[in-house]
Amino acid sequence: MANEAVKVAEAELTQKKDEDYILSVDDLEKAASKKMSKLTREYYNSGATYQQTYFANPRAFEKYLLRPRVLSNVAACDPSTVIFGRRIPFPLCVSPTALHGMAHPDGEKATARGCAAANVNMGISTYSSFVWEEIIPHAKGKIDFFAQMYIYPDKTVTKNMVLKAEKLGFKAILLTADAPILGTRWNETRNQMAAHITKQNPFPNITDAVSNSLTNLEDMATLFQDASQSWERDIPYLRSITKMKIFVKGVLTAEDTLKAIECGVDGIVVSNHGGRQLDGVPATIDALPECVEAAKGRIPIFIDGGFRRGSDIFKAIALGADCVFVGRPALWGLAYNGAAGVEMMLRMLHDEFKKTMQLMGCNSVKEISRKHLAVLNSRGFMERLETAKL
Repeated sequence: MANEAVKVAEAELTQKKDEDYILSVDDLEKAASKKMSKLTREYYNSGATYQQTYFANPRAFEKYLLRPRVLSNVAACDPSTVIFGRRIPFPLCVSPTALHGMAHPDGEKATARGCAAANVNMGISTYSSFVWEEIIPHAKGKIDFFAQMYIYPDKTVTKNMVLKAEKLGFKAILLTADAPILGTRWNETRNQMAAHITKQNPFPNITDAVSNSLTNLEDMATLFQDASQSWERDIPYLRSITKMKIFVKGVLTAEDTLKAIECGVDGIVVSNHGGRQLDGVPATIDALPECVEAAKGRIPIFIDGGFRRGSDIFKAIALGADCVFVGRPALWGLAYNGAAGVEMMLRMLHDEFKKTMQLMGCNSVKEISRKHLAVLNSRGFMERLETAKL
């Protein structure tokens, strides 16, 4: 009988699908990485120069400990929140990241389908593999989109991109402000990424905006690298040509948070570009508290960078973020199984976040606060975050 039971168990195991063993974003990363080419894997899964910031982003969450409340009756726990007037299942959106077509033939079109299936809003990069017009219909009106863009030296390009985004119904501009020049990414140089991208006739949104084709990355670089960009010049200009909300992406300090408020932006995204621009800057979860303190609730604060677990999302909300964005996890889901893989990733994070809320004794996102977190002080003893000096 024992041998027979073993045989039955083994038979059941052989019938399980690969996704039955993907229980976390970490599992998904491993499974997706096996399906990617070396070029794609190292393009997605790496950062600038020594990659200190790239690795710091996910590790930094470990220093924040959870302080749960018990016997709190969490049967009616609701992890949903409202972003731009639309209720979403939990405080998470998908970040704009470039070149989804390297992960899956349908690229951002599949990502949009996965986001729509999970009712999660999506940012789309200027450097998407498909033009925005081709991507948006795949969501069938179920979600909101955000347009990531840069300040371009040629104002005609900037205006064309902004007007296009507004016409297509994007809810906000996510203005990437931490790339006046391109960061140094050694893996891309070693893998001759520039030559690969050039062969693919990349960046159709930019080609559309400048009304000609790009033949090499040098041409592309001159279009989006504007070292003269500034708060005083560029925010008023954007405000003069659009009614969309303007969020500045790439803020890491209280000083820039205050500058954003002074210039009248609608919000900020605490971001270090996934560790792909300036290596050695802090993990975003560590930069978040000073930005929240400076803002004092005057503008919404979003954050991205290294989020892999539902508890990571909980910690960001406890520290004052209004919403979290994930980039690489969406790419891993896409590479693993297209739209279904993206949806699977989002549902995993949703379930993890809700369970964290319930185990922490929270019934709504509004109940989450710094009182739910602790850190270890200089003597190695736990100290409540609301009284600790960070």
